[in-house]
Amino acid sequence: MTKRSEAKYKIDRRMGQNIWGRPKSPVNRREYGPGQHGQRRKGKLSDFGVQLRAKQKLKGYYANISERQFHGIYVEAGRMKGDTGENLIGLLERRLDTVVYRAKFVATMFAARQFINHGHVKVNGRRVNISSFKVKVGDVVEVKESSKQLIPVLEAVQLAERDVPDFLEVDHSKMTAKFARIPALSDVPFAVQMEPHLIVEFYSR
Repeated sequence: MTKRSEAKYKIDRRMGQNIWGRPKSPVNRREYGPGQHGQRRKGKLSDFGVQLRAKQKLKGYYANISERQFHGIYVEAGRMKGDTGENLIGLLERRLDTVVYRAKFVATMFAARQFINHGHVKVNGRRVNISSFKVKVGDVVEVKESSKQLIPVLEAVQLAERDVPDFLEVDHSKMTAKFARIPALSDVPFAVQMEPHLIVEFYSR
């Protein structure tokens, strides 16, 4: 089963931002948090609060992955050469559910996880049903033949709210996506500003 501990729009309201850029986000109408006390919660955040908010926002964006999984990705990013924040984004973008979402095979990051878990996706011709599977440069991700005409897939391809980034080579006629290169932070089409350097500071305390 897909892990969905929170509604995606509740995450938007908690962060006070439309983090996926969705036209139906409640933040487009009201920016305060959910619940009857949502409007009272606005106050100046401490440095710790700012760092925590940055972490929660990035975690929420990637289908609200668990803290254990997210911290594991951070540790892996720290072991790699180069900037840890950039490495963190690169590793998150290599997740199979992220690639499926970026390729516009599904409408949301949460739908990508469910789509993979239900066995609709192949990597290099082999079925993969693990959403955290790490895609390598040159790998080809495709929608299974019998799933290409599913209504949610056809609707997602037509979405005008976002474009396919240039680090993926996507052919929607064949429903394939080649992972061309590992993106830098500036290559990733986030709808809001993400601040991985604050996450590095949070875990470095």
